[in-house]
Amino acid sequence: MELTVFGASGGVGREVVRQALAEGHGVTAVVRDPARLDVPAREGLRVAVLADLTDEDALVALLTGRDAVVSALGAANNRQARLTPVAGPALRAILAAMDRAGVSRLSAVSAAPLGPDAPGDGVLLRAVVHPLLRRALRDLYADLAVMEAAIAASGTRWTVVRPPRLLNRPRTGTYRRALDANVPGGKVISRADVADALLSTLNDPATAGHALGVAA
Repeated sequence: MELTVFGASGGVGREVVRQALAEGHGVTAVVRDPARLDVPAREGLRVAVLADLTDEDALVALLTGRDAVVSALGAANNRQARLTPVAGPALRAILAAMDRAGVSRLSAVSAAPLGPDAPGDGVLLRAVVHPLLRRALRDLYADLAVMEAAIAASGTRWTVVRPPRLLNRPRTGTYRRALDANVPGGKVISRADVADALLSTLNDPATAGHALGVAA
């Protein structure tokens, strides 16, 4: 496949680029600062520098002829969400550009707190930990909620991946999944496994139009 990856210089995005290239996909890695990509130049990799992710015309040029889009614009690399929302405005423009470019498949990273509490989670998690987390990062999650709403209202074949706390650990491929739910007791997952989930859903029609909870 030919993929365009947004947020390619973030922790999850770099893993998406590496894994996609290793699997033989062509990748257009969209970044603001190419020095942060930290992926060696190789056949199949194109780096596109775009400072304004709401520039629809520029986005169309990066999407034309592609088979799918992966967005890693999320909790891991959207650290200025309290000041400037990133994921919501960017995805609205990306979705419009996808429509113009004729690209229909999208996978995007979000965050577990936007999903329902998992069955089996204890009272402490449901009544104390989760509400405190949602309150502390409310601006970030508000941005992601806008993103998810825009994606759900689009005409794309979309999958939203909702991980819990992200860790810098190797890819295992053995993480747990829950369709339209959070993983019971799911507290952490590696960024590499989140990247694996984002890529694997592209070829999994059962995940189209759904949110996918993932956790170690």
